Amino acid sequence: MPINVLVVDDSAFMRRAITKMLEGEPEIVVCGTARTGEDAIEKTAQLNPDVITMDVEMPGMGGLEAVRVIASKYQIPIIMVSALTREGAETTFQALDAGAIDFIPKPDAAYVDIKNVARDLIAKVRTFARRGVRRPDRETLAMLAEPIAPARTRSEYHCIAVGTSTGGPVALSHIVPKLPALFPAPLVIVQHMPVGFTRPLAERLNAQSHVRVIEAQSGMLLEAGTALVAPAGQQFGLRRTGSSVEVVLSRDTANSLHVPSVDVMTAEVADAFGAAAIGVILTGMGQDGVVGLRKLKGAGGYVVGQDEASCVVYGMPRAAASAGLVDRVVPLEAVARTLRELTGS
Repeated sequence: MPINVLVVDDSAFMRRAITKMLEGEPEIVVCGTARTGEDAIEKTAQLNPDVITMDVEMPGMGGLEAVRVIASKYQIPIIMVSALTREGAETTFQALDAGAIDFIPKPDAAYVDIKNVARDLIAKVRTFARRGVRRPDRETLAMLAEPIAPARTRSEYHCIAVGTSTGGPVALSHIVPKLPALFPAPLVIVQHMPVGFTRPLAERLNAQSHVRVIEAQSGMLLEAGTALVAPAGQQFGLRRTGSSVEVVLSRDTANSLHVPSVDVMTAEVADAFGAAAIGVILTGMGQDGVVGLRKLKGAGGYVVGQDEASCVVYGMPRAAASAGLVDRVVPLEAVARTLRELTGS
């Protein structure tokens, strides 16, 4: 069965470019195109595509408004195609809140690697179409949060390492704002996303949260009640000096698939904190995190994994669980509560 994709963009050039990316794959068919939000809604009803790519900014009804309408009527995965601007990032995060599944950077900037964008888009289209991805609604998440096993409580945890990818911005918005201002440990977060998006993500979470959330910079010290988002395009490292732990960002010299990498970050947390570290692995495609979490577990740390039912894509948590690295599996709505219990807050 072919995977039918509806491509929505007000630019004829972008419609052709995205169509060319997709139709290079034998099982993917662009079943239609649309140039406005209104046209996208009409074509969705007519064509019933398996996946939709949606431009963020269009004349008339924009991508955000179209996502709200389509997500309320159809269970069709929507991938946003976002300009690498602060405004584009903010609208993209709003679209994810409204029901879009994921996003890619618009492949029209001189510094965007077109081959990587095409590879990511194809992988996401295949994954979402195959799984029939459906983001759980708030009522479902609340119901899933009810059956929670007793936690292993320990107040000596001194750092929380959080890794996520597809579905991560929404997942993080269900976790970080639920932590108290006096949360007794720092958090370090790796979210796979393009350069230019991690700072707006940190600012958005900071505005919603009691803890302070900022994009990490080299030289910053880890502090309780502060969450540091690893900047896209740099690997996240740590250096311990006595009782202080300092952020050390670096260029990727190993040509990692993901920069920043959950594996690299969690391994650094394991080295710096040992048994006093908690790893949290959330929704995302692929296996990033398994290597680092294995090191964290080997050092005596504790690992929390998001459950399949509340994940947009149960890839990264599944890989960690299959490797025997997850101590406790919880639904998204229970992650913050679990962290509060484990840290005695």
